[in-house]
Amino acid sequence: MAPPPSTRKMTTFLRAITSRFTTPSASSSDLTSLRSDGLLTAKTPARLFPTTTAEVDGEDCLHDCESCSTHLPRKWDIDEDDKLYGNIKGWQRHLLVATGKTDWVRDVEDEKGSVMEAVGKAASAVQGGRLMLSASNIPLPDGREVSDEDGMGIYGPERRTSVLVLPAWKWVDGVRPGDVEGLIKGVVNTAPTNTSSLVAVRTNGIPNGATNGTASNGDTHSEPDTSSPPLTLPPGLSLRPCTHKYLILLCSQATRDARCGQSAPLIRRELERHLRPLNLYRDLHDSRPGGVGIYFISHVGGHKYSANMMIYRRAEGHEIDGAGQCIWLARVRPEDCENIVRYTVLQGKVVKPERQLRGGFDRERGVVSW
Repeated sequence: MAPPPSTRKMTTFLRAITSRFTTPSASSSDLTSLRSDGLLTAKTPARLFPTTTAEVDGEDCLHDCESCSTHLPRKWDIDEDDKLYGNIKGWQRHLLVATGKTDWVRDVEDEKGSVMEAVGKAASAVQGGRLMLSASNIPLPDGREVSDEDGMGIYGPERRTSVLVLPAWKWVDGVRPGDVEGLIKGVVNTAPTNTSSLVAVRTNGIPNGATNGTASNGDTHSEPDTSSPPLTLPPGLSLRPCTHKYLILLCSQATRDARCGQSAPLIRRELERHLRPLNLYRDLHDSRPGGVGIYFISHVGGHKYSANMMIYRRAEGHEIDGAGQCIWLARVRPEDCENIVRYTVLQGKVVKPERQLRGGFDRERGVVSW
């Protein structure tokens, strides 16, 4: 005789709770520790992030959303054949620049007079690994509109904006193009990276990398770095924490590929529909603590796999600060959004790893995809 529904639900619940405190098993055939920093490179999606299973997560993880009323264009066509996992460039930090726009010139570093252009020119000042640069639709400071009436435009030497530094989970306000080199040297280069420890926290409030080591079983350990100099902010700049618990970044750059410009608003609409009942949706002007911030960003590569989605999940714990994970998905459709919210955003699990997972990192376990 089959167990009653209440018993089956309790069993599923207990398995789900247990799975949240376990990590994918590591073996020499699936993980390599050949990285010079002692971290592990996951060779398969399942070794980077947990995958949903019906046994642990229930039957819902096997089905797309049935109530989805948002659909991609009828003639939607993307690459469904390429193997996605492991084919992204590794990156150490991510800089999002507020522009208030959802589309940009083909290469955002060519936006004349912008902070993005200044970052491109100051690339030689970047230390500690690759800095990913994204323009974003994050609103401009002081409620300034994209089409300013003073004729100056949104870019210019005296135009200040805000930037979000990841994985530090920190905003820097008041940034002008002329401040960028100081921003890079004083903030970006001293901020934690995607492969640095989550434990050490600088006394001035911004997380700092720590000496990081990885045991043979894949567990990481760290010792706080107490010798780093204090953060130096260029004059006129200020630092504040990002209040969101999760960040979802969607490529919306139509000048690179029309499919990105078409899919991003549709995916955001469907995400919002599932986040609002959970009181997790945060619009562009909502600074309430917690919740999910959804931002449009410029080209991240792989537009033929649209929609591209990067999910940053803030780490939790006493001494932990900053993003603990980034889960980079592609080929996302509106009907995927319910389970992406339920399992990926809230639990850090991947529902369709073979079809959608491009890569990412898990700082808590010391594992990356590159």
